[in-house]
Amino acid sequence: MLGQEGMDPVHLLVGGAAAVLVFFVLLGVRYIPNDRVGIIEKRWSARGSVQSGLIALRGEAGFQPWILRGGLHWLMPLQYRVHRMPLVTITQGSIGYVFARDGATLEPTQALASNVRADDFTDVATFLGHGGQRGPQRKILREGTYAVNLAQFVVITYDKVYFLPLNREEDEKIRRMSGVIGERAGFAPVVIKGADDFVGIVTVHDGPSLPQGEIIAPVCGEDPTDKQTYHNNFQDPERFLAAGGLRGRQLQVLVEGTYYINRLFATVETIPKTVVEVGTVGVVVSYTGARGADLSGAEYKHGELVAKNTRGVWNEALLPGKYAFNTYAGKVLPVPTVNFILKWNKGEIGSHRYDENLSEVSLITKDAFEPLLPLSVVVHIDYKKAPLVIQRFGDIKRLVEQTLDPMVSAYFKNVAQTRTLIELIQQRSDIQQRAGSEMKTKFEAYNLELQEVLIGTPTSAPNDRAIETILTQLRARQIAEEQIATFAQQQRAALKERELREAAAKAQQQQSLTESEIAITIQENQGKAEYQRSLQKSAEIRVLAEAEAEKAARIGIGTAIATEEQVRAYGGPKFQVAQQVMNRFAEAIEQAGVDVVPKIVVGGGQGGGAGTGGSSLLEALLAIVLSDRLGDGTRTEATAAPELEQLRSGIRKSLMANLRGEGNGGASGT
Repeated sequence: MLGQEGMDPVHLLVGGAAAVLVFFVLLGVRYIPNDRVGIIEKRWSARGSVQSGLIALRGEAGFQPWILRGGLHWLMPLQYRVHRMPLVTITQGSIGYVFARDGATLEPTQALASNVRADDFTDVATFLGHGGQRGPQRKILREGTYAVNLAQFVVITYDKVYFLPLNREEDEKIRRMSGVIGERAGFAPVVIKGADDFVGIVTVHDGPSLPQGEIIAPVCGEDPTDKQTYHNNFQDPERFLAAGGLRGRQLQVLVEGTYYINRLFATVETIPKTVVEVGTVGVVVSYTGARGADLSGAEYKHGELVAKNTRGVWNEALLPGKYAFNTYAGKVLPVPTVNFILKWNKGEIGSHRYDENLSEVSLITKDAFEPLLPLSVVVHIDYKKAPLVIQRFGDIKRLVEQTLDPMVSAYFKNVAQTRTLIELIQQRSDIQQRAGSEMKTKFEAYNLELQEVLIGTPTSAPNDRAIETILTQLRARQIAEEQIATFAQQQRAALKERELREAAAKAQQQQSLTESEIAITIQENQGKAEYQRSLQKSAEIRVLAEAEAEKAARIGIGTAIATEEQVRAYGGPKFQVAQQVMNRFAEAIEQAGVDVVPKIVVGGGQGGGAGTGGSSLLEALLAIVLSDRLGDGTRTEATAAPELEQLRSGIRKSLMANLRGEGNGGASGT
């Protein structure tokens, strides 16, 4: 009691004031997590409330332009209210859209707020100070995390809408705006894949409108070197508008790539690329561009041809290939440059379908028949003349149906009226050739080249039997003619068959005939050979005989001469004969081995002398030789033939000449 009574009231007051101060200080402390921001709302201020707008830029009561980041902050207690809001996060490959609650009012020509100067969404004071406008912004947020004052800005992403709710009506409007962006696939970039062969057609929803009469906005801001106007394919709306871009469908298209485009500013529609197939060219009819000078020439009276990128039919066609062509700004009409066939036949339609409405030509012949004539016409179009054809007829199908069909039909109707049905059938080739020649000039008048005309077989109408009757008669006549020709041919065939049989019989005996002929030839050759051999043999015998005769004559003469010389040498013929006899006798004894002297002598004579009965054969022979019976040696000359004498004389001269030669040789050698 004493202690309490002893306390100084001043201390009590100071202590209470300190406690109140501490409580006051603690009451003003604000903690903001690092993944959030603090939106400051000032409840009261000596300057009063904000007179216009939402953000209090001069310290008035209301939402303040600045925000609190992560950490501890002290604010005047009871004067400020802090709304803790998450950081704005834009995921990879996404787009965030910004809606400003406060700022200047949009111009009547604007659909989105300009961000030429006010483009920083993290600094509200700067944004509003640079003339930032309320409403949806042209600038978008790319990937990243942003500390945004969500009382001033509403950020719409694919995953979430970041904003500080103020009332239910506003919340509903923001949800609807998010739905519109989602319908336009605006939270993802525009991706055009190369494999898809698409182009993007851009429609801008902001900026000045197109002039009266224009349907496509011209190309602008496509120069990358001009940093003030190059909008990089509509990804920078402010530069697009600075380049003079207009709202509406654009002539410029997007090709393969990825584009971050504000879908509230521009939408993109993908269409296939224009493909000009091989065998065709594409004639361009442009709906936009400046008016160009006529390039068709003074002789062409069916329209004008203009230069590329001007309004009208271009005088140069697109060659085969793929083109990023804006089909809203014009159209490309394919024109075949290869030969194509038009068939006047209701049952046949070409792949190009130009002739799907054509049917057989109904004719009336000279003999009042009404056949239907199927036709085929081969046509070619010069690719350089394709624009002239399109300018004149609009397209190929219209050319076929409105010009070629009546022209071709009228021509063949005129031809049919000058011929009977049978003539029309039988003279088809001539008619076809003449038609190709005469109609070529008419086709050239339409800048076409007629290649060939092909005529089919005339047919009758569904309920008309007259043509079938005459055709049946014609077939019967033809069959009869063919039978006559067949019989004649069979007759010729029979003759040929007989000739063939004869030839076959001869062919079977041909071997025997050939062998006999060969044998005859061989016999003739052998006879000739034998005859020649006989002639040769006879000549040989004659020569040998003559030679033998001459040889014998020469030997005889030589022997005679030698004998004469021997006779002279021995003293006469008697002595020569004796010598020869003795020589022959000696040779005979030698060869027979007979004893000259008998080993046994038998005496049979009466006298005992040697010359009596005991004389031998040798003694008898010697007695004959030495007897006078051989003559006296006198030789009687016989008369010889002149040829023999001539031969003997020649041999003798030859021997004498040889002897003299030997003698001379011997003498010379002595």
